[in-house]
Amino acid sequence: MLNYLWAGMIIVGIIFAAFTGKMADVTNAALDSSKEAVTLCITMMGVMSFWVGIMEIAKKGGIMEAAAKKMRPLIRFLFPELPEGHPAEEHITSNIIANVLGLGWAATPAGLKAMEALADLEEDRRRGRLPGPVRKKEIASNEMCTFLILNISSLQLIPVNVIAYRSQYGSVNPAAIVGAGILATAVSTGVAVVYCKLRT
Repeated sequence: MLNYLWAGMIIVGIIFAAFTGKMADVTNAALDSSKEAVTLCITMMGVMSFWVGIMEIAKKGGIMEAAAKKMRPLIRFLFPELPEGHPAEEHITSNIIANVLGLGWAATPAGLKAMEALADLEEDRRRGRLPGPVRKKEIASNEMCTFLILNISSLQLIPVNVIAYRSQYGSVNPAAIVGAGILATAVSTGVAVVYCKLRT
């Protein structure tokens, strides 16, 4: 659907430019935007490489494991039906930590692994290997829904991506967004947690 939407907007824009004599402006904008997109990607690649590297060092140094132990009561509260010591727990913790640090892109691999582990958990429940409510294959589990909602709301203490964008586009104080970001994401995460607890 999004492909059709974007294609439609591009075609309408080109047709409008052709009829209003602004085809040169559209061409210039396309070229300038392409150049800007490459520059932005290079900037973000550097930022994300740095933070993904930090996350990997933290994992190898045992910091992530220690953080996972500290966060275990929170994980048990959010995912009460998740078996203790299940592989999904580590991936969920890594995803939450990456999101708290504002590393949306770095959180994605952990998020995908967490969803895979939760899907395996559902399969084990269907086969009677693990306790818990059994659902049809097409229906997402409570853990999957809770994790997805938390991942989308994602409390952020340091919105690294937004700071990098603001720096790229010449903001005088790129980090000025931190306070507003913490407030907005704290509210969204709080609402997400309340909603999940009410629905389960």
